[in-house]
Amino acid sequence: MARTIGIGNQDFETIRREGYFYIDKTSFIREWWESGDSVTLITRPRRFGKTLNMSMLEKFFSVDYADRGDLFEGLNIWQAKSPDGDYKYRKLQGTYPVISLSFAKVKETSYSGAKKMLCQIITNVYNQYDFLLESDKLNQNEKIFYRKISAEMEDYVAADSLSALSNYLMKYYGKKVIILLDEYDTPMQEAYVNGYWQELVSFTRNLFNSTFKTNPYLERAIMTGITRVSKESIFSDLNNLKVVTATSEKYADCFGFTEEETFAALDEYGLSGRKQEVKDWYDGFMFGNRADIYNPWSIINFLDDKQVGAYWANTSANSLVGKLIREGSPEIKMTMEDLLQGNTFHTAFDEQIVFNQLEQGDDAVWSLLLASGYLKAVHYEFNTLRRKSEYELKLTNLEVQVMFEQMIESWFGSCRRINNAFLKALMTDDVKAMNTFMNKMAVEMFSYFDTGKRPSEEEPERFYHGFVLGLLVELSDRYVITSNRESGFGRYDVMMEPKTTENNAVIIEFKVQDEDEKELSDTVEEALRQINEKDYKTALITKGIPKERIREYGFAFCGKRVLIGGVSDKV
Repeated sequence: MARTIGIGNQDFETIRREGYFYIDKTSFIREWWESGDSVTLITRPRRFGKTLNMSMLEKFFSVDYADRGDLFEGLNIWQAKSPDGDYKYRKLQGTYPVISLSFAKVKETSYSGAKKMLCQIITNVYNQYDFLLESDKLNQNEKIFYRKISAEMEDYVAADSLSALSNYLMKYYGKKVIILLDEYDTPMQEAYVNGYWQELVSFTRNLFNSTFKTNPYLERAIMTGITRVSKESIFSDLNNLKVVTATSEKYADCFGFTEEETFAALDEYGLSGRKQEVKDWYDGFMFGNRADIYNPWSIINFLDDKQVGAYWANTSANSLVGKLIREGSPEIKMTMEDLLQGNTFHTAFDEQIVFNQLEQGDDAVWSLLLASGYLKAVHYEFNTLRRKSEYELKLTNLEVQVMFEQMIESWFGSCRRINNAFLKALMTDDVKAMNTFMNKMAVEMFSYFDTGKRPSEEEPERFYHGFVLGLLVELSDRYVITSNRESGFGRYDVMMEPKTTENNAVIIEFKVQDEDEKELSDTVEEALRQINEKDYKTALITKGIPKERIREYGFAFCGKRVLIGGVSDKV
């Protein structure tokens, strides 16, 4: 009989006690412990089992769970033996004081709110150990400091709080502590989005330095998150940090489901015949050289609902990702076009995320998308000559593609009616209507894309790329859309090849009005001339599309004004 699916349950004890569906990841305990690393930072996309694994570690090591080996019976860690045949990990269970906390809920819109929330989380941890105040292990000064811990505590108290608690627990139990910090970077992302990055960096740097660098009472520590925040930002001087990212070999199969684990789960729930469907939708994550990793959230929901859907992609608003692509450079939008067509692209960047540089360069955006799981590295190597990591990137799977298509559709939501009317005019070669609706849409979309540092009035390529992305999504069922981009010169050429004989082919050339072109009509003429000069029709004719079924349009731009002309207008 198949086990019960417990959607959203991230507590290891509950899952084991109730017999809920669980894939054994306890080998991670042995692998991590034998690594000997003092402080480990593991980055994985959201909903990839980070919180459950941290809960598993707490239940395994914490003295609060001494004599709870029953939670691990039958699992890999309980069967693990040392070379001499001893079940040494059974002896480790429940033997360490553990400080476990999560920053997942720190999503405030101001620095004061974020700091207060962080301090409250630390206070809640302290409240678990109030018995220390009654103990003779702490002297009076230590008890005075203990009582200073609150949501309103001063910065210097907060910075030393976890180190101090480590000291108190070591005194009480006679052993150094293990610290588990889940979703360490959630406050960082919120600080970037809401504009208090620099303030939070200072607070966090002091806290992390005291907790993980200069803490003599620390046995080991693990931090988990989605991104690897730059060392210069919050990990300065933390030279004992082992960083494990998506391209690292360590712990490659410890987070997420392998294909073997996924297919075994499908067998258990009588879904063996749908393996290829599940693979098409949810396969594609890669960690190190380990391919065919599946997102646990999507798989568990599929097992429960027995139908495919964008489960993982819909667990978050993806607001930061959408903001970076929508406001990003034309090059980012061009690359997104290629990715949505199933292509890969090559780039070099540092996997560290410098949040306050996300708007200054495309590399930081690709790094964030890779860390977040929206892209996968189909090839990775370190270029010793350039001293940079080089990547061949691709959209992770069909679920991610659907997510981006839905995101792009939402960008056009404010002018959906106008956009649909324009597409209808385009399909029927109604140039007059095309002009009417395109100018209305340009006003809407220029304003939407004008939120970056380089507004569309000066760089209208932003609108072009947004427009082409919209075409790609809206007409992808009827057309193969390709482009010959010369955006650096103010042009952006689009070719729409019909998938069936009932639709006409379309060629579009964008052109910004030059100084020597007095009227937009002159710019239209130049755009049409360029289409003819480049002989785009030949590429379509060689594919069997009759010349009479090929429509050519020049789009001339001057600020938010657009003029469209077609070859048929000149006949």
